[in-house]
Amino acid sequence: MSRIVVSQFVTVDGAFEDPGGSEGFERGGWAFQFERGPEGDQFKLDEVMASEALLLGRVTYEGFAEAWPSRTGEFADKFNGMPKYVVTSTLEAPEWNNSTVISGDLANEVAKLKQNGEGDILVNGSAQLVRALMEHELVDEYRLMVFPLVLGSGKRLFEDPGAAKALRLVDSKPVGPDGVVILTYRPASKA
Repeated sequence: MSRIVVSQFVTVDGAFEDPGGSEGFERGGWAFQFERGPEGDQFKLDEVMASEALLLGRVTYEGFAEAWPSRTGEFADKFNGMPKYVVTSTLEAPEWNNSTVISGDLANEVAKLKQNGEGDILVNGSAQLVRALMEHELVDEYRLMVFPLVLGSGKRLFEDPGAAKALRLVDSKPVGPDGVVILTYRPASKA
């Protein structure tokens, strides 16, 4: 059975909007202000290599589909070759390799993906999707690469989840020289 793993770059104040600077957010590109070091790079590579698929919202999917197909290397080759599921009501024919549209009942479709798979299904970005997955208690793990920055605005990873959601810390690891920390949590209800 697969696990849904939400993996995000996030600031200390919880912002996760436009860490790479390609979305036009006025404070975007903040992740590149900090060195995550070889340990941080290895963490991201290991995470992707151990994953079976990507689950993305349409906006994140479109950004990735524009950026990744032209890239090469171990990470890019895995990213481009792995199955990608895009949750959308507007995109009908995704062009990025191995992409499938999920447009029906999200909870049911994701439950089927989890049941039929064997590895981790990564969720990056995808604010609306992450909130919906949380609402339906479908997230099995959160991997947060926390950057030492208070951004002050932007989309927050944990905006009003409807009710308090207790998490259990599974691992914490500082990486790089600039104070970046990787925190891994699981919902306490799945402990």
